[in-house]
Amino acid sequence: MPRTLIRKNPSNFKTLPLHVEATAEGLVYQSIGMPLNFAQTQQRRRAIQLPDNQRFVVELANLGVSVRLTLHWQQRDYWVLVRQRRQDRGDVVLKLISGYVPAQELNLPLHTAVQEVAEECLLETPEGWLGGRFNDTWLPAPYAAALHYREALPFVLTPQSGAARPVHCGNLTLLERPRAYVHLPTASLQLIYDMRLQVPREAKKLSLFHVDERLEGGQLVARLNRKRPDLYLMPLQDGQPLAELYTLKKDELVPASTRGLYLAESFARQNGWVVAEERIRWKDWVKQQGLVERKAMPASHLQRFGDKARALLERARTSLHK
Repeated sequence: MPRTLIRKNPSNFKTLPLHVEATAEGLVYQSIGMPLNFAQTQQRRRAIQLPDNQRFVVELANLGVSVRLTLHWQQRDYWVLVRQRRQDRGDVVLKLISGYVPAQELNLPLHTAVQEVAEECLLETPEGWLGGRFNDTWLPAPYAAALHYREALPFVLTPQSGAARPVHCGNLTLLERPRAYVHLPTASLQLIYDMRLQVPREAKKLSLFHVDERLEGGQLVARLNRKRPDLYLMPLQDGQPLAELYTLKKDELVPASTRGLYLAESFARQNGWVVAEERIRWKDWVKQQGLVERKAMPASHLQRFGDKARALLERARTSLHK
């Protein structure tokens, strides 16, 4: 049975509409108007059109932030995707970890992105749930009242190099260079940060879970459902994704079906500063990326592959020390 972790009053959340100016060289956003609550923001998220994908001035409903998270576990890299039933759009997609940026953090969206990782990506071991650090700063433990977090063995979250074109909040340049796009169907500005999550080697029998807030009876409710981990790993090879999906349960990669799957709009094609799609079919994205979809490798085969890789590394280290 799903376990309720936390309840929040959605009226406590406030954000601000944006004024956005874009050129081929960069994009500038700044807040305008009065703070809006969650319901008021949703009312503003209506489809818009832009005459030019590179140069425009527009008012948008809100700022959203996502994290393209690369998880490093047992000598391999994986992109982290989460399953979400989007109540405002009436669909179910796999998406990046993401959330709305509150009014007080519009000039520091990186802080919101880091918070979203702590809230949405949960790492469990038999001894408890892992806490985390962003560089040298400890991440919050958002569900400490309901879950036991381990004091030792934190995972480490680090920023990776970002997009080529700069994004500015007023006169302030976002140094981490997130990728930015205007999402036409929701009239929102979206920022995507590249981050890396290093799992400590001592963390054994690791399981991964996604926790997301849903609006229920006037409250935002976060629940943990062990039968539906809702967090998926996409393996990378030489930094490029493979057309495979897995969940992780007690150190075992369990192949996940991609039948009828949709990915969120951040995976759709971007033209200039604009993304026009609501979502993209998994099969279309695989084709667009030039990938070959193959049957997911059984977990035992992946484990053997990892064991062989570690054995080769150990052999190389031994040879160097001789």
